[in-house]
Formats: sequence, structure tokens, C-alpha cells
Amino acid sequence: MLEFAKRLIQYDERIFITILSMKFPNHDAYINSLVPSLSQSRVKLAHLPQVDPPPPDLLNSPESYVYVYVESLVPHVRDALKHIVPSHSNLDTTHFVMVLDFFCMPMMDVANELGLPSYMFMPSNIGFLSSMLYLATRHDQINSELKESNPDEYSLKGFHNPVPWSALPQAYFCKDGGYSACVKMVRRFKETKGIIVNSFEGLEAHGVSSFNDGETPPIYMVGPAVNFKGQPHSSTDHVQNNRIFKWLDEQPQSSVVFLCFGSLGTFDASQLREIASGLECSGHRFLWCIRVQQPTLIDEILPEEFLERIGSKGMICNEWAPQVEVLAHNAVGGFVSHCGWNSILESLWYGVPIVTWPVYAEQQLNAFQMVREFDLAIELRLDYRNRGHNQLVTAEEIGNAVKKLMEGDHNVVMRKKVKEMSDIARKSIEKGGSSFDAIRKFINNIIGSN
Repeated sequence: MLEFAKRLIQYDERIFITILSMKFPNHDAYINSLVPSLSQSRVKLAHLPQVDPPPPDLLNSPESYVYVYVESLVPHVRDALKHIVPSHSNLDTTHFVMVLDFFCMPMMDVANELGLPSYMFMPSNIGFLSSMLYLATRHDQINSELKESNPDEYSLKGFHNPVPWSALPQAYFCKDGGYSACVKMVRRFKETKGIIVNSFEGLEAHGVSSFNDGETPPIYMVGPAVNFKGQPHSSTDHVQNNRIFKWLDEQPQSSVVFLCFGSLGTFDASQLREIASGLECSGHRFLWCIRVQQPTLIDEILPEEFLERIGSKGMICNEWAPQVEVLAHNAVGGFVSHCGWNSILESLWYGVPIVTWPVYAEQQLNAFQMVREFDLAIELRLDYRNRGHNQLVTAEEIGNAVKKLMEGDHNVVMRKKVKEMSDIARKSIEKGGSSFDAIRKFINNIIGSN
């Protein structure tokens, strides 16, 4: 969302932006890093007051927990907006709009009270948006959660292929508030003046055209809106970073497989051992970012003498790695990813092919799209989930996927396709590109062309 805000002020000097920042755990490092870059810009950061967190039992559904948390902030958003939006005559010449993250739909009530148009920002893609809109339509007919292991497949608008239940977000099946939270959010989508999507037409042209139906609000495809300088992180270790890039500099071009599974992508000891064995069997160089479920020494988890056998052919980093900078390095030739949407956009931007290993949220659907819809990734798993499902991805599966990613004719074809999409992504945000034009159209719609 911040990258989109930066792009808006770059495109038009008439625009001023205030970002209302909620106090979430572990976000302080990122938020604090923004202050110097925003101090001389037309983007201001306004911190909302700290509120008590929701009851711990709501953590059974992250979606429900966040939704309740957002609802508790509505009075503070109302107070903040009353100070931002003046009540005097310059309303005739100044246009105020409210752009809401899709989790923040309860804030629409405040916008309506103040007579402000609301737009929704979707940080993911058209495919995920389509699945949520389907959920609302289905809820009007079947007032209950989706059922796991349902043999039926779902026909979602904008998809060429039917979607199995296993590719849909876990929240859609959640009886602990996740499903109801999603329904509450999506029911408000069509009340907005437009939906801003962090994707680009060159990737999801079919999806965009399918929603030009007169029922869905206008869709603005403005991506990739990603911080390609990399995001600061509370676990940043500059010594480790230097070690990572010194090692990468010593590797041949496109020879390294990078494994990173996001901030919540943790595995138990048995799965980590399978990953290690699979990497060793593949014979390829690797950079592996490990997050463990229980605090322990990594070498106590991995197979006996694994680190000694691997030697300088592989590197393991603890907890966190500078993902954007790693993907940009010319030694990196493949990415085993949890398929978070930012990670996919980053990999496409730098032309690095992906092996899909989704873990949570909408990542299964992202993986399905990358493999079945776009043919831009290698399938390891499309249906893996880290909550309540005892699944073990075997060393053989992992080794075979890495070999397919890094070797042979299939590797050449996939690398060519991803490189072509990288060029399309970069051109989309240049002047005259599809995302550039979408942002221009959005600006014209909110403040006019003059």
C-alpha cells in the first residue's frame, strides 16, 4: 500500500496522502524506517492509538482476529479523519477519498458519515479477489462454510480452469469465525467506488476482462507495487547479510536455489530433515532460510553431518534473509517459495522461476494460478497447509522439484517464460504501460483531469 502511495505522489503533484497506521506486533521496525523517507514527501504517517487486542481464543482464526481488531479501531479512525478532513469551504476545491485495505472494510462506515468516497486496496491478485466475490455469491445461496474434501470443483470468474477446494484459502472452511469474517468483508467490496489491485494486466488479462460486467466496481490494476529496495526487518543481522552476499558472489550465475517461506513459514524437525535430504540429493547449490517452530540449534535438527557433507555448496541463514536483494543477485536461478503474493511479484520482476510450496492464507490459490493458469512455476505442492494437516513433503519430492527447476529442457522453457513476464511487469509501470495508465485513470477519477 505504501509503494502505491509513493507512486501516486510521483505521478501527480496535487496529491497528498495520510496513512493511518495501526499498531500491530513486529511492525515497529518497518514503520520507523519509513519516517526519514517520508519526512520530505507529501505522504504523512499518522499513528492510531494502541487498543487492547481481541480475546486470545479468536486466534483460532487469524482473519476473525484481525477483523475484530480493526472494528475496535473505528472510533479512533473517526477521530483522526475529523482532524484531517476540514469542514470549511475548501471542500469545494479539495477532493478527499479513503483507500482501505480489504481487511479494513468496517472503516467504510466512517467514510460514509463524512461523505468520502471509498476505494479498496487489494494487496493480492485478481484470482484471490474472484474467490472472495464467489464466497459472497455462494453465501446468499448456501449459508455455511465450504466443506473440505468436497469432490466438486469451483468455477471462479477469471479462471480458465476449475478450482479444487484444496486451492482455496483455509478461512473459507473455518467455523471459528474465519468464514464469517470473510463474508462480512466481501459484502462491502461492491459498495466501494473502485478496487485497486496489486497485479498487472499482462499477467491477469483474462481475470480483469471477466470483471468488466457492470456489477463489479471499476478495477485498477496498478502493480507490481513492491518495495524493490527490500524491507527492513526486526531480525536484520548485518553480519549474516554480509556473509550471504559474499557467498553468493562466489557462485556461478543462476546456479543457486533460494528457499524462503515468509515470516510465518515454519516447519517441524521432521520436515526440515526432509528438506535437507532433498537438497542434498538434488546436487544443486542452495541458500536456505530456516525458521523453526521451537527454539533450538539448527544443527541438532538436520541430518547427521549434513553441514559437513554440504560444505561450501550450500548456506543456511537463521530466521530471515533479505529476500529482494537475494532474488536480484545473478547467482540465484530458482526460488522454492511459500507463494505469498509479494514474493511472487518479486520473483517475476527479477525473472527467477518458482517451485510452489504454499503454507497459509491465499497462498494455495496463488500457487494454483502460477502453475495451472499462468504456467510460470514448477509444482511441488499446491495444497500444503501448515495448520491442522499432517502432511510431510518428502525428500524425494523436494529433490525432484529442484532438479526440474534447475536442469534440462523444461528449465530452459520455464526460464524463458518467466523472463518474458519480467519484461512485461517492468514495462507495465513505465509511462504508457498498463499499470501506469491505470494509476492515471484512478487519479483522474478522484480529482479530475484538470
